[in-house]
Formats: sequence, C-alpha cells, structure tokens
Amino acid sequence: MTTHATPVTEAAPQEPAAAKKPGRDRYFDLLRALALFRVVLYHLTGWAWLPLVFPSMGVMFALAGNLMARSLKRPAVQVIRGRMRRLLPPLWLLGVVGVTAMVLQGWGPDEDGHPGWWLLHLTFWIVPLSDPPYAEGLPGVHGFIGENWAADLAGPLWYIRAYLWYVLLSPVLLKALRALPVLTILMPIAMAVGFEQGWITLPGERIPSALTDFSTFGACWILGMAHQEGILQRLPRYIVPSVAPVIALAGLWYALHHDFGTGNDLDSMPLAQALWSFGTVFLLLHLSPSWTEWPRRLRAFAGTITLLNSRAVTIYLWHNTCILIAATLWDQLWGFPVLEQNVPGLLESVWPVLVLVWILIGCCILAFGWAEDLAAKQRPRLWPTGESGARVRRGRRRTAPGS
Repeated sequence: MTTHATPVTEAAPQEPAAAKKPGRDRYFDLLRALALFRVVLYHLTGWAWLPLVFPSMGVMFALAGNLMARSLKRPAVQVIRGRMRRLLPPLWLLGVVGVTAMVLQGWGPDEDGHPGWWLLHLTFWIVPLSDPPYAEGLPGVHGFIGENWAADLAGPLWYIRAYLWYVLLSPVLLKALRALPVLTILMPIAMAVGFEQGWITLPGERIPSALTDFSTFGACWILGMAHQEGILQRLPRYIVPSVAPVIALAGLWYALHHDFGTGNDLDSMPLAQALWSFGTVFLLLHLSPSWTEWPRRLRAFAGTITLLNSRAVTIYLWHNTCILIAATLWDQLWGFPVLEQNVPGLLESVWPVLVLVWILIGCCILAFGWAEDLAAKQRPRLWPTGESGARVRRGRRRTAPGS
C-alpha cells in the first residue's frame, strides 16, 4: 500500500519528475510492519508504555494518507471507489463469520427491542460509515474462546470506519492542504483541544466518536499527504527536529499529568494521543530515507515484512480474536498439575501466548487473506512474501534486451 518514486539517475537529469516510475518505499513497508506487530503486542499485554515507544495508529494513518495523496493524481471518484473496493471485502468476510456466529448464539432483531434499528445498523457491516453493531455478553466456547468474544472481534472496527471517512474526505483535505498547509495540518489538533476543553460538544455517540477519531489521528493522515506532496521536504531541515519533539513532549506531559498508566494510557487520552502521535510521525516522515531496495541488514526479514504489508487488513481485523483464542487455549494448561507446580512462570508469561497468537494469525492469513487479493483484483495467494515476484523481476532483467 506504500508509494514513492524511484530516483532519477545522473545519466538522465533531463527527465521530469512526473515521468518517474512508482515503486515501493521499503522504509514505509518497515514502518507498517512494526506498527502491526506493536498493535498485536499491545492488545495482548496492555503495556501502557508501548504506544509511547511506537504510536502505531498514527503511523498507519500517515502511511495511508501518503498513499491516498499519490493516488489522487487520478480522478477522485475513481480513487475513492478503488480504496473502498480494497478495504471492504475483508470486512465483509469478517462479518459473514462473526455475525453468523453471533446470530447462532441468539443475537437478533429483538436484542434491544428495536428490530428496525437493528436491521438498519447491520448495514454498517457492509459500509462502515459508523461502528457496526455486535452482541454484548455472549458466552464463550469452553476451552476455545472466552466469553464476550464479539466485543473483541468488533474492537478493531473503529479503524476501518475512521479509514473510510479519511478516504472520503481526502479530496477536500488535499485541496485545503495545497491552499493552506499549516492550518490544514493543525486543524485536527485544534479540534482535539476543543473536545478536551469542552468547547465542542455534540449529542449522541456515533458522530462524536467519529469526530474524536478525526481530531486524534487526522493530523497524521494529513502529514502523510503533505509528505507525498513535497510540503514537508520544502521546510528548512532544522524545523522538524526542533518542533516535533516539543509537540510530542507536550502530549507526554499532558498524559503524565492525567494519571497515565495501565488502564489509563494514551488510548484513553485523545489529546495526549494526538500530540504524541503527531510529533513522532512528523519525525519519522522527516527521516524518510525512501528505500527502493532493502538495506543489507533487513534483507533477511524482507519476506516477513512483505507478508505483513500484503495482509495488513486481515491481520488487523482478526488479531483481537486470535489473542482471545490464544489466551483461552493457554489457560487450559493450568489444568495440568505438573505444569502448575513446576513451571508456573512459564504459564504466566506472555511470550508463549504471543507465539501462539502469531500462529493463529498465520492461520487467518491462510483462511481469509485471499480476500485482500481479490479486492485488489489480483490472483489469490496463500502466503504472499513477494519472493516469487522478485524472482520473476530478476529473471526479466537478465533477459531484457540491452541489459
């Protein structure tokens, strides 16, 4: 999903920038892979310091905004339709599995006494303009998945809803960015301050939650667009290293003065999250080495990073469920007295559970990942590490005339 242009060689200095061929930016691929791994680790452990080490959601929205700005060189309607086509089929597949299981466990139109509203809200599983509904308090399956599993399955869906709205708003945001770059970038931060101070209040839950997500991560999306547009590159080199840490530290200061800790981390503090994510993403985009090929030290991980990028939506949608299943399965080991008496530290450790989580995520990639290929109008692949494609490209270069 990343975008960039291959550099113009010295042998062809007269070639205009618009003629450069697009390629993958491996630096962005690395950032997305790290973001996904951190999300999984955080949702397993709940360690409050992890979002400080790497603000995954801000990074993921910035990379998506970068890609969207590049795509908008084509007609906006065509781009939005293409983005929705890539985003929605994996969600539909999750809905087919999840909603069917909820209905089989008794969830239905009479759940909240308003059958019509239940059916209407169910359409958010088709186009998530708002959060899709789910059944609360469902019993689990003993020894396999814990109770209230539907809440874990639906947990990541806020990201899909926020992503969809960013896509729909991107043509307007891009025009505003080109006309008033500073004001456009800072607008979501100003909204976050307004919400925090109570200057902006809205009734209900669905609209305020959507606007809160925009105020929290919208600046990161717009920063990604600004990077693609070359706006950040035109800044004096000293600006970002001077300003970005101050903004991030302001977010950290705010968090520390509002009881930051386990159970009350950045996810519970939209303004602190907005400032910390903005400052960190600003620095990461400023560094942006734009690797067209993997650095030597990372080549051993190239296949894994490619897999994570190729199945990013599948991993994000299913990882919460995989965590719940892994934790439930691992807890069964406490039923063996020999393990409980001799290796209680192992049973309490998160690391074996993390391994099991990634094994289950791998199973989800095999079972559901093909939907991302179909959404991209590509041939379905079970395990897309990119190795076969690399071999084909190398073969083509060897046989190309004049090479």
